[in-house]
Amino acid sequence: MKRLFKLSLLFIFSLTIASCGGDDKKEKKEKVKIGKSDKKASKKADKKETEATFDLSNKGIGPIKSVTLGDTVDEEMAAKGADVYKAKCTACHKIGKKFIGPPPNGILEKRSPEWVMNMILNPDEMVKKDPIAKALLIEFNGSPMANQSLTEEEARQILEYFRTL
Repeated sequence: MKRLFKLSLLFIFSLTIASCGGDDKKEKKEKVKIGKSDKKASKKADKKETEATFDLSNKGIGPIKSVTLGDTVDEEMAAKGADVYKAKCTACHKIGKKFIGPPPNGILEKRSPEWVMNMILNPDEMVKKDPIAKALLIEFNGSPMANQSLTEEEARQILEYFRTL
């Protein structure tokens, strides 16, 4: 009787393990399929981003129409910008690597200062109307930039900080 009970338990245990193993294989197959389509979507987004990467003539949509940058970085303004950036932006942006949002280093080689400030100050309208912001929205999985309700002065400080990266 004990032997029959042990065999029954062993059989039930074996069935349980076998049934769990089958589901894992299905999940792995689904993940592979999703990964492949993600790569295709990413390549398309990268191509769109590459096409618009170096558009320094686009000033974006928002209150900033003109920005004059000094020949040298204003260190005091950049330090304030670093503080604002650390407090408001690091949840989504990481220096030197793609995260929820794009990395800020080198941004002024790709975008005009006006575009950067308008994106900081007016992200909602930018992702609706600006072609570069639309492409970035797609590239970064539809994660729109949060409006942090920064002042123009704070946005300018962040811009100055970006010059140091």
